[in-house]
Amino acid sequence: MSSPARKHYQRITAALAAGDVSPGRPQTGEQFEIFAAALWEARRTLKDIKSIEAKVEKKRELLPEFDAYVAGVLEGGNGAQDEVLMTVMLWRFDIGDLAGGLAIARYAMQHNLDTPDRFERDTASIVAEQVADEALASLEATEEADLPEIAAQLVMHLAEAEALVRDADMHDQIRAKLHKALGYAYRAKGEQPAEAIEHLKRALQLNDRVGVKKDIEKLERELKQQNAGDQATDTKA
Repeated sequence: MSSPARKHYQRITAALAAGDVSPGRPQTGEQFEIFAAALWEARRTLKDIKSIEAKVEKKRELLPEFDAYVAGVLEGGNGAQDEVLMTVMLWRFDIGDLAGGLAIARYAMQHNLDTPDRFERDTASIVAEQVADEALASLEATEEADLPEIAAQLVMHLAEAEALVRDADMHDQIRAKLHKALGYAYRAKGEQPAEAIEHLKRALQLNDRVGVKKDIEKLERELKQQNAGDQATDTKA
């Protein structure tokens, strides 16, 4: 594990190198070469692991090695194409680190960075789908007592992802999944059924097979009852 002084050096030199490359050109520099080699070794290690679950845990173990480099690029970069940076973004999403992945996604979308050639999808589509998938999995796995707090965090991350990719061209099914996740997160948060309904209806509009019709109907009944209750309370008051 690198010392704090070593990590500081890595961050500063990565920032300087990232700032020296013109936007859209391939990233270069000593730190990029070092971390590109480290990424190659990490990918070789992952290739030997058959279990998806074990791969995710290995990524969780490997990712801190790249933190100083990523911090430097985000701090000083001009938007060079960077396979290391983009792979780290994807791996952060893979391990459920939505905040960490979105920190890179903001930079990537701002500078129109491409995903590495081995990935078949564009950056916006990957951001939308991976954030949605991780959010839906998190909602399903969370205990009911903890759901409102977790859902509130997920709403924040999903809303940021939706804003980042709003103007991007992507398949309707992917955008539908993002709105479905937003709808379910708002529903789990328990305070804004109207917001949940809005996103679920948008998901259904984009993909009529997204599987939210019954959820919309249930939420609309609940909202109607809630509004009737509020009106009765106002009348009594």
